[in-house]
Amino acid sequence: MLKFIKHHMTGIDGIEIYPIISLLIFFTFFVVLFFWVMTAKKQHVDHMSNLPFDSSTKNDNQTL
Repeated sequence: MLKFIKHHMTGIDGIEIYPIISLLIFFTFFVVLFFWVMTAKKQHVDHMSNLPFDSSTKNDNQTL
């Protein structure tokens, strides 16, 4: 099956650029995510981490 796919992919002009583009997208996503995590305000992180435990908000999905 892989040989069948590889055989047909070699006939496409410019196909060698797609792995490079996908690696760049993958790398860029994680670099941006890393910088977002490092620059996030501690108050925001604390607020988000305590949301599951916050019982002061009304939960409409709760059935009694």
